[in-house]
Amino acid sequence: MTWDKIIPEYEAFLKLEKSLSNNTIEAYLDDLGKLKEYLFLENSGIKPEEVDYELLKSFVSWINDMGISARSQARIISGLKSFFRFLMITDKITGDPTELLETPRLGRKIPDVLSIHEIDQILGAIDLSMPEGHRNKAIIETLYSCGLRVSELIDLRITNLFFNEEYIKVEGKGSKQRLVPISAKAIKEIQFYLQHYRSQIKPKKGAENIVFLNRRGNKLTRVMIFNIVRELARKAGIMKNISPHTFRHSFATHLVDGGADLRAVQEMLGHESIITTEIYTHLDREYLRDTIMRYHPRSEYLKKHLKTSG
Repeated sequence: MTWDKIIPEYEAFLKLEKSLSNNTIEAYLDDLGKLKEYLFLENSGIKPEEVDYELLKSFVSWINDMGISARSQARIISGLKSFFRFLMITDKITGDPTELLETPRLGRKIPDVLSIHEIDQILGAIDLSMPEGHRNKAIIETLYSCGLRVSELIDLRITNLFFNEEYIKVEGKGSKQRLVPISAKAIKEIQFYLQHYRSQIKPKKGAENIVFLNRRGNKLTRVMIFNIVRELARKAGIMKNISPHTFRHSFATHLVDGGADLRAVQEMLGHESIITTEIYTHLDREYLRDTIMRYHPRSEYLKKHLKTSG
């Protein structure tokens, strides 16, 4: 089994069996590429099935010496675990060399949150006299109103806007679709943009159904959305580290602070695990504890364990 032969098989597995996005697949393959790079530098002709735990420990030490952050190291190790699980599933190896491989301990990193006043400041920094002004205002209102990922925003389709019902249909990670409520203010801004700006643009082939376009009729890219958000934050005088994801995090935080049920927030964000939702909303510890006790199938065990441990 050679690396050049098995990697395309692994890529097909991630795409067809796991239904992962292209960005996620690229990240997994990049993680695997780092291991291949290490083996090349070590002049090692080791095949995939010959990789063992000791070699992987040396590899982790190598990426640590390179100055790669603990968070990035954890992601790389996660990618390697995925690859060797694939080899196990397809009967190419009989034992998983990553089974005992430990990931670096990560501190909890909570991203910046915008206050409602700061969001209003950003909206106020938009120059509505510019052709793209109302488009950008609709983008910000949609990010904050619906808590979308940037990939979900740029892929938003006109046929998935159900304004009479005050919902939009979003395609999230793994091509999973969900319905998300949308505010009257966001609806108003999108409708104005569609009528007065987008209707004047001739979409390029393949972008006919895309909501947000650039002036040449192409779908906006992730980088474009990042640049729009950061430039508006700069104009508004906001010094926080702002990205499109900041609006998603602010959306969830403001909902929970206002008393929204954690399960409802989980559904709107498209999270598979309620624990992931807790990371995005940095809830009160006791509220999280009570929520897990209600929903976890092993809640009786957890109650006893938590009582005895503290």
